[in-house]
Amino acid sequence: MIILPAIDIYEGKAVRLYKGDYAQMTVYSDRPEEVGAEFARCGAEWVHIVDLEGARSGETPNLSVITGIIETCGLKAEVGGGIRSMGVIEKYLNAGVSRVVLGTAAVKDPELLKEAVNRFGEHVAVGVDIKNNYVSIKGWTEESSFTAMDFCGQLQDIGVSTIVCTDISRDGAMKGANLDLYRKMNSSLKLNIVASGGVSSEDDVLALKEAGMYGAIIGKAYYTGAVDLKKILEEQ
Repeated sequence: MIILPAIDIYEGKAVRLYKGDYAQMTVYSDRPEEVGAEFARCGAEWVHIVDLEGARSGETPNLSVITGIIETCGLKAEVGGGIRSMGVIEKYLNAGVSRVVLGTAAVKDPELLKEAVNRFGEHVAVGVDIKNNYVSIKGWTEESSFTAMDFCGQLQDIGVSTIVCTDISRDGAMKGANLDLYRKMNSSLKLNIVASGGVSSEDDVLALKEAGMYGAIIGKAYYTGAVDLKKILEEQ
């Protein structure tokens, strides 16, 4: 299982939200590139980056910050937040991003998703952000009409290989990962599933690995010191 420590960007800073609420934001660093460098020193191979402003606007306001992180840490980067056009996809991939994560666009514009998957294959993933069993969009500010499992089935049919699945109710809450959800998805789908939201201990990481997850994102637990990233990476 791959471990993806996370950097959420807002106004050029590394921050974390509580359950996706922009009004409940904690700033952890004014130098996100230094956070990425520390991930590399701990032995990470990947970094998960979200442009929180882009998630709401559909633009790339933090592109220079993201490229700075990649250049500084040298890690493979998975980037999401506001990726809703082929132009933005190409901009990120040309900037050295290894994998882009489509969220709102995958729900609202399936033709774009199909084209992106056809052109870029495994370099395109989809974020499946779940609230009350439905997929949320636009930076988690709106609920779509798709249930999580129905939506994932459609993604599988399109040819998507990887999804980043977040239980919004667990994100930033330090209440543990939703193992029941991930086990159900892993047994029903032929997708690489990256678990996100609520990972708050080394036991969570081990449980996700035993559940057969492709990857796990570690966010707040790293910043608060609840998990030892170096130790977890050494154990993978």
